Amino acid sequence: MIDSRFLLVAMIVGCGGARTLPPGAAVTLAHPDKFTAADARVGTYVSSNWGFRTSSFWIEGPTGLVMIDTQFLPSAAAESLRWAESATGKRVALGVVLHANPDKFNGTETLQKRGIRVVTSEEVRALIPSVFAKRTRAFASRYAPDWPTLVPAPDSFGSQDTDLHAAGLTLRAHVLGPATSDAHVVVEWQGHVFVGDLIASRCHSWLELAHIEEWLARLEEIRAMHPTYVHPGRGPSGGPELIDAEERYLKRIQELVLAEHPTMPPNEAALTRVHDEIVREYPDYDFEVFLKLGLPAVWQHYAPH
Repeated sequence: MIDSRFLLVAMIVGCGGARTLPPGAAVTLAHPDKFTAADARVGTYVSSNWGFRTSSFWIEGPTGLVMIDTQFLPSAAAESLRWAESATGKRVALGVVLHANPDKFNGTETLQKRGIRVVTSEEVRALIPSVFAKRTRAFASRYAPDWPTLVPAPDSFGSQDTDLHAAGLTLRAHVLGPATSDAHVVVEWQGHVFVGDLIASRCHSWLELAHIEEWLARLEEIRAMHPTYVHPGRGPSGGPELIDAEERYLKRIQELVLAEHPTMPPNEAALTRVHDEIVREYPDYDFEVFLKLGLPAVWQHYAPH
């Protein structure tokens, strides 16, 4: 059984009142001093360490639920559906994939087999086959049989910002450019923004593509939405301060790498200095491995070509 390895985090205090949750579900509030009146229509499923503690969110509408991101493992996708539907008594009507990383798209087929439409932008959809092939080479044998056998294929809602209508809700899907991935969707709804890995709350960011300047521009675009609640792909939800924290983190990495005057091939001692300084400055951040894997790409990005 996988249930004991997973954690359900649901904002259930506030305007929606208390809910009956599945047996064994744990309930927390990210910042109880700030969110004691949090929106009870938004819930969060968080996978185990085995699934990289990935967050999927549901938004409760009058006639059903919208699920944001589909999880890294099909088993987690199935469990997130069970728990969301048990917590609310409503069925998931739509899934949305925010960007082309397997922790966002791997559960697509699991939802589709339940008759749930899954959508993303045309740009994100076009990236999924190549990203899935790369990650399958890295992960499939480790996670088998809990890994998709087919390339995840969400539907496209197009290349422009659009309104998504499902479960009696209207959500705004913003089509954004490169950052942690080469293309992104941010979902905006009534003061909430669902940003995927554009923001890593209390976690190191995935820097593999080294789009630092573009990433900072994405954060400005999110800030311009004037959110009350910010829901990241990993780590606790919060408010606009999460945007500021991500900006400081990226700028600090940029500053430290540039201070080493990077050239190619990488100076391993200098890379270690940058790594160690970031870890020292962010001692409570999880997934240090993301930093270690991403710093060489940032170094190469800033090295003269």
